[in-house]
Amino acid sequence: MTLTLPAFCSFVRDAHLWAHAERVRAREWARPRAWCRHAVCLLLAFAALAPRAWDAETMQRAALTQGPLATSGVRALQPLLSAALAQDELQRLATLNEFFNRRVVFTPDSEVWGQADYWASPLETLGKGRGDCEDYVIAKYFSLMAAGVPPAKLRLVYVRAILGGPGGAVQAHMVLAYYAQPGAEPLILDNLIGEIRPASRRPDLEPVFSFNSDGLWQGVGAQSAGDPVVRLSRWREVLAKARAEGFQ
Repeated sequence: MTLTLPAFCSFVRDAHLWAHAERVRAREWARPRAWCRHAVCLLLAFAALAPRAWDAETMQRAALTQGPLATSGVRALQPLLSAALAQDELQRLATLNEFFNRRVVFTPDSEVWGQADYWASPLETLGKGRGDCEDYVIAKYFSLMAAGVPPAKLRLVYVRAILGGPGGAVQAHMVLAYYAQPGAEPLILDNLIGEIRPASRRPDLEPVFSFNSDGLWQGVGAQSAGDPVVRLSRWREVLAKARAEGFQ
């Protein structure tokens, strides 16, 4: 086909217009990508500058006193704590619940410590690689606080656990409860069941009392039952040990 001069000029003009439109579209598509890159950079900068609820060097030094398992455990734990500020709280729960459930083998205190009941600090538990229900809960509690979860949202809960379904044996047990909001149904972190479930899906658990760094309660209610540091000597000891390990 032979193009006349006017037709050729029209073709060139249309080509220029098309190229300009493509450049505009490319810029429009690039804007969200650039915004996303900017947002990611801001988030990473915030995570780097935000105050930590744990001391990396203190934790590493304390791990050395607990042996090679504690040292390797801290090397694996600290990147999770550093990354936590870029995660929402449910992601933090899932990450740290899985970390300790996988890393610690359930073993009675009598075998690990030669005592009927011993509350280990997080690094003591990592150092042994073994522990009972209290040890899982204590390690998760301090690690979640280090990951930025407020202590008011967490409670260590002593429960009666029904094993093997209705009518099964009843055993004293401890779990960690997370409350997204005051009065909300808690999520339960447990070493017996790896999946984090709302309390309504754990009919096998009957709360007896609960506590955290700030309070002690009958069951999981709101009425205070006293100062946990005063009334629970083992808790007082664990608080001191955990803080000496770099947990705040």
